Amino acid sequence: MNKKLITTAAILGIIAIVLGAFGAHALKNVLSVEELATFETGVRYQMYHALFLLCVGSIISISEKAKKNIHTLVISGVVLFSGSIYALATNNLTSFNFKVIGFVTPIGGALLIAAWAVLFYQNSKKKA
Repeated sequence: MNKKLITTAAILGIIAIVLGAFGAHALKNVLSVEELATFETGVRYQMYHALFLLCVGSIISISEKAKKNIHTLVISGVVLFSGSIYALATNNLTSFNFKVIGFVTPIGGALLIAAWAVLFYQNSKKKA
């Protein structure tokens, strides 16, 4: 599971860097300041959670089941949270109205919070 977590962390990190560069260079001329800030929020949270998975994959005291749950929650959360933010921020560049999927953003955020809660719970079970 550690290898899977670290591999996923690397992939999410790579994608975050690519999207961050894309936003900073290609999108800065076509998005408003607010839209670009929104896009950057998606990138930032994706990178935070790439680093989170990297840390979780390096902690030996967390059960394999908890690591699997965290992995699933983070992937789902990043796709729903950051993915919907990317779509919403670039909505004016497409003919599809991504505002109809805006309701998934808080669901993704809740999944990311749940991943951190699993880590908190696992750590609180440990004896000092």
